[in-house]
Amino acid sequence: MAIEIIGTGRAVPARKVTNDELAQRIDTSDEWIRSHTGIGSRHIADENTAASDLGAAAGLQALNWAVEQGAVTEKSAEELVLSLDLIIAGSTTHDFYGCPATSCIIQHILGAKNAAAMDIASACSGFIYSLETAAALLSADPRRKRALIVGTELLSRVTNWEDRSSCVLFGDGAGAVLIEKTAAAEKTGLLRTVLGADGSGWEHLIIRRGGSREPWKTGEIVDTGGTVTMNGQAVYNFAVGIITETIAKIMKEENIGIDDIKRIIPHQANARIVQAAGKRLKIPEEKFYLNLEEYANTSSASIPIALDELNRCGAIKKGDLILTVGFGAGLTYGGNLIRW
Repeated sequence: MAIEIIGTGRAVPARKVTNDELAQRIDTSDEWIRSHTGIGSRHIADENTAASDLGAAAGLQALNWAVEQGAVTEKSAEELVLSLDLIIAGSTTHDFYGCPATSCIIQHILGAKNAAAMDIASACSGFIYSLETAAALLSADPRRKRALIVGTELLSRVTNWEDRSSCVLFGDGAGAVLIEKTAAAEKTGLLRTVLGADGSGWEHLIIRRGGSREPWKTGEIVDTGGTVTMNGQAVYNFAVGIITETIAKIMKEENIGIDDIKRIIPHQANARIVQAAGKRLKIPEEKFYLNLEEYANTSSASIPIALDELNRCGAIKKGDLILTVGFGAGLTYGGNLIRW
């Protein structure tokens, strides 16, 4: 038995905001943003779009890909969606606070009436956590066969656009993968996952207002909504260290070297983080796939967006070994080793 990815998709808002455009609003420049982050632009959703809308669009693309490539016997996405046993959505920017689950709204939009639905709130590690959770649930019951994993974010809704240190970092988007439990050899599909957390860093990356610890109060005058605040240096130090440890752990425990891996797909947060981790491990920079120059940090959507780009352009092919790695608020971290 194997858990294989048989479809990928992404959905990105049409509006693209460049660094130069941001520099017209705040005290920054294209040169400063690129040199400190590697980011050149970000895509921003319109006010009528929610996380479930982008997530459903990315999910539909993944379903269509599976049909078009002949990976399933179903003849259309409308037919294929009825075979889904599970939808998991990773997000930091859910449609609504607490309930209902964004995955349930995605299920409704897609018409996946036979699928269970659940959300995972592991921030930028959300896709890694969601893929492992879906794989475990498929493996636990012989009646379950297929799951749709979606990472979807509208970080523009929780960004303080007056904070020059953080507003340049974030963008909106969604990515999705369709996975299937198959009779393929065990060394195919999802081979290994590392998951972890360091809750002592919970304050380093946080949306403080709106939860049970700091709820909104009746009659309170609010100038701004709940926005992300970040201890940038603490997050940077954690990220470099944990990316290094996670990659090294997976390679050691699977007895593989860097030459065995076709691509490493990190969470797209900051190019400097990836470069620093690569230097520690003596991994060539070109081994990492980075697309944050176009999209900036899309949190749980960043890895599945990158997977879809690589898949659709033929940069990863069947049999390739790829490694995902990420970190996020919580602080969470993890990595997946996948035989494509």
